[in-house]
Amino acid sequence: MQTETNPAQEIRAFNRFYTNRIGALDYSRRLHTPYTLTEARVLYELAHTGRTDAADLRAELSVDAGQLSRMLAKFEERGLVSRAPSDRDVRRQRVELTAAGREAAALLEERAREAVGEMLSGVAAEDRRRLTEAMRTVREVLGDGQEPRAEVRLRGPRAGDLGWVIQRNAQVYAAEFGWNEEYEALVARILADFAVGFDAEHEAAWVAELNGEPVGWVMCVKDEAPGAARLRLLLVEPGARGHGIGRRLVDQCVDFARATGYRELVLWTNDVLVAARRIYQGAGFELVRQEPHHSFGRDLVGQDWRLLL
Repeated sequence: MQTETNPAQEIRAFNRFYTNRIGALDYSRRLHTPYTLTEARVLYELAHTGRTDAADLRAELSVDAGQLSRMLAKFEERGLVSRAPSDRDVRRQRVELTAAGREAAALLEERAREAVGEMLSGVAAEDRRRLTEAMRTVREVLGDGQEPRAEVRLRGPRAGDLGWVIQRNAQVYAAEFGWNEEYEALVARILADFAVGFDAEHEAAWVAELNGEPVGWVMCVKDEAPGAARLRLLLVEPGARGHGIGRRLVDQCVDFARATGYRELVLWTNDVLVAARRIYQGAGFELVRQEPHHSFGRDLVGQDWRLLL
């Protein structure tokens, strides 16, 4: 006779197996890093989710306030983060990664991907699908009983992302505004210049993912004017709008420019991009100049916006 499964015992057995399999109890040695699992999670949140408020970090990660404070103080001593009163509420603390912090977070993510890849290297394709489906089921069943929350994360570019940005810019703007191949050529030139002359200390780009799929992009590059950075190629897929992705991308760009030491952040856009303009205005950008022009097969009004940092 088959004995009835005890759910509590099965869950505890799975927890013991999985924490041992992924090395959660010996995280620093497994990934060859000086950071504990909790420290790595904080660095990840700061690098990828756009959360820069200490209170938000504490709530999202369920970390004790004292533990988080000590952790951030240690990060600050190592030059990984900077802390200051929040721009929105001086009673709250804003936390931002420094260049060294972004480098540490990027290295952690690379090693984590390598560790997962190694773990899956001997798993057949069909079993990988079963595995990911089972993990998705666990998250849904142990959730709050509502619709699964859309998970948005920001990450740095990977191989193939630049090609995706060119393709989707061309397709989205052709469909929504009737822009021709001139715009696709412009995007290709901008990204080629970015890739060839990339300055890791003063420039960055981010891909927004929604439930693991790329749906957005923005980049922050050096401008010709001394002390100025330029926000370029903000893009959010039509089907992913309404999740605050554009705002998070712009906020990430602003935070990066401010932390890097730029005095101002500028951008060029067109008056037909109403939704994007609202995001820029919400972030504090001010319109400084506009001029009609004929580009991309359309009569447009180009606009220059500026944010003093």
